[in-house]
Amino acid sequence: MASRLLHRLRHVLAGDSPGEAAVGPEAEQFPESSELEDDDAEGLSSRLSGTLSFTSAEDEDDGDDEEAGPDPLLPGDGASGEDAEPMPPPDGPRGSQVLARQLQDFWKKSRNTLVPQRLLFEVTSANVVKDPPSKYVLYTLAVIGPGPPDRQPAQISRRYSDFEQLHRSLQRQFRGPMAAISFPRKRLRRNFTAETIARRSRAFEQFLGHLQAVPELRHAPDLQDFFVLPELRRAQSLTCTGLYREALALWANAWQLQTQLGTLSGPDRPLLTLAGLAVCHQELEDPGEARACCERALQLLGVKSPHPLLAPFLEAHVRLSWRLGLDKRQSEARLQALQEAGLTPTPPPSLKELLIKEVLD
Repeated sequence: MASRLLHRLRHVLAGDSPGEAAVGPEAEQFPESSELEDDDAEGLSSRLSGTLSFTSAEDEDDGDDEEAGPDPLLPGDGASGEDAEPMPPPDGPRGSQVLARQLQDFWKKSRNTLVPQRLLFEVTSANVVKDPPSKYVLYTLAVIGPGPPDRQPAQISRRYSDFEQLHRSLQRQFRGPMAAISFPRKRLRRNFTAETIARRSRAFEQFLGHLQAVPELRHAPDLQDFFVLPELRRAQSLTCTGLYREALALWANAWQLQTQLGTLSGPDRPLLTLAGLAVCHQELEDPGEARACCERALQLLGVKSPHPLLAPFLEAHVRLSWRLGLDKRQSEARLQALQEAGLTPTPPPSLKELLIKEVLD
């Protein structure tokens, strides 16, 4: 009797009629694994073919052609451990109400087990690059986050060795969370076939998606470096050589990546990105955009202790405001106070000077 009532209550909580197939809490999955769960077995095998499997640590050393299993990061079909609550047998209508409340409580707990993925990753192209004596595949991924659907997503281009280095680094630092996340193994041959490239593309999408779904991994400095640091280095190099239009696109892409990844709380790289944007806009005769970048940087700096970039941003803001005929008195007063306190030279270094000297590591 208790098992029949439990079965009927699962129908009720899932919103099904008694004649429909049972759909309990276990059917709702997080976004990063929904595609895996929805694929039929044959399609899943042909798309992944074992290059990425979310299995326990004991299963990771199986053969290369292991089948992709269900995502162990997701809550199980039933409660266990501390989240499990004893369910006494129902005793009439009151017992049924108690059982229903317990099922609802369990469902709420299971839904909060993981933070759902906030970003989606899609490999938009994969090109074989021949750079003698090396040859590799360059994967370009779109980083899709919240925002208008017509907005151009941020992009990154990485090779297999970049993903592998990230995986090894995270494994050393986060053995527990990383134990459930496998990685496509190296192959001794057939690395450049369309089939291998397609499977790895799918694997990399799922790999990054699952890293983003675990808060402990999502905020790891090495993961942030993987996304942003190569873009900043290329943008800095182009700016130093005077290729401002090409650099501007990279600075803008780096800013969008940092915004989507939620890394603006650490001020150094966002400030450096805004400095790069301001310099490029100014060199390309767009003082309005350059001034807006300076204002955003000054907002990030706030009223904290003086930062090496504070005086250069203030000086640029004063100069650009004067050029546009806008109010510059507040920035002038702040800059003068820094100079009188001996916290910055007169005149302060320009944003371009600091940008060229900055060492990105």
